[in-house]
Amino acid sequence: MSENTAENIISVEEAFSEALRNKAYGKALQLLADMNSAEVAHLLESLPADERDLAWDLVRTKLEGDVLVHVNDNLRAELIRKMEPHELVAATTGLETDDLADLLPDMPDEVFNKVLRSMDEQNRLRLESALSYPEDSAGGLMNMDTITVRADITVDVVLRYLRRHRELPEQTDTLMVVDREGRFMGVVPLTTLLTSPPEATIGEIMKRDVEAIPADMPAHEVAKLFELHDWVSAPVVDDKGFLLGRITIDDVVDVIREEGEHSLMSMAGLHEEEDLFAPVLPSARRRALWLGINLMTAFLASWVIGLFDDTIQKLVALAVLMPIVASMGGIAGSQTMTLVIRGLALDQVGDHNARKLLVKEATVGLLNSLMWGLVIALVAWWWFNDTGLGAVIAAAMTINLLVAAAAGVLIPLLLRKLGADPALAGGVVLTTITDVVGFFSFLGLATLFLV
Repeated sequence: MSENTAENIISVEEAFSEALRNKAYGKALQLLADMNSAEVAHLLESLPADERDLAWDLVRTKLEGDVLVHVNDNLRAELIRKMEPHELVAATTGLETDDLADLLPDMPDEVFNKVLRSMDEQNRLRLESALSYPEDSAGGLMNMDTITVRADITVDVVLRYLRRHRELPEQTDTLMVVDREGRFMGVVPLTTLLTSPPEATIGEIMKRDVEAIPADMPAHEVAKLFELHDWVSAPVVDDKGFLLGRITIDDVVDVIREEGEHSLMSMAGLHEEEDLFAPVLPSARRRALWLGINLMTAFLASWVIGLFDDTIQKLVALAVLMPIVASMGGIAGSQTMTLVIRGLALDQVGDHNARKLLVKEATVGLLNSLMWGLVIALVAWWWFNDTGLGAVIAAAMTINLLVAAAAGVLIPLLLRKLGADPALAGGVVLTTITDVVGFFSFLGLATLFLV
């Protein structure tokens, strides 16, 4: 999105909110009329609850289904709860099969069954097929609206066949080639089709080395394939090679965005579908668990400090400098862990290179600890006129930064092996380790050499 486009959307949202506050509903309707469904969804997610209800009442009925597809899960559930069954059925009218597959599982059973009964047999079977795959898989992403041709027909026949269509499915850059049973054979790019002799057969001009995507492939792996091959669309097949549909770049962009949001929000213990203006009590409940876990780790760090009460009472300067050691370790470990989590997401880190990565990060930690340890040692000596205190804090920082580097590499790898989400759990584990090691090493060394 360009800067001008982003500014324009912000200005429209501000104008819409102002129109609602001034009860200028005619102007609000006019602003909505100029928006597509994705822009309306973005607008709803940006509005406080009272303005959101008014805005939803103004949304045109024919857009409601498309808007429900685009909003986050929490907001979608809230809007669906407020709609009558007949309104929900009307909202599904005209939606593509892949959009219906995303939306219907969130609908009440009464609406789900009514929509299925209203569909013809072919579309119902297509929808049931799409619903049989997990949402975060290639089968859950695919669109079944695709044009297929056979290898034994000529270019001229295909062109005449295409001219009979009023429009082609969106993001159509290739035609899928299948045999008589429907097994995938290859693709014909539209550019190749338009520039080939009319008498040539599809089999002569088709690309046979195209990699078809298995329907059960995880969505994040699909996104990597699109990135590596610069695809606009790609075929999806079942385990027997039968063509099921295709995935287009617009769906992959959504996956990439969701993956990025997931990594960012998980580090704070939040869900990527968290509604910015969700009600206070549900928001507080969702965050309470993570705060409770953090409180337990804080008590652990406090217990370590309590082991050295006598040392701190004898040398008050330790209490002043203690947070520096833990904080530096936490920041250094977070830098390493962020790089490793990103590497795991991109399949750049694994058992084959984990040891070398650990050595590299430990070396970086050692160099940084020597440099900043010297700086802090000089500051401590100047501040408290105690060279021994400076040496102790420098040594403690070296220990903590080395441990932080090792933890930043090993924690995500271990969590991944255990089937946990490194982005969700890694931050708390890392903070606990760097706090405990930082406090223990600093206060322990001070007890041995200063008191």
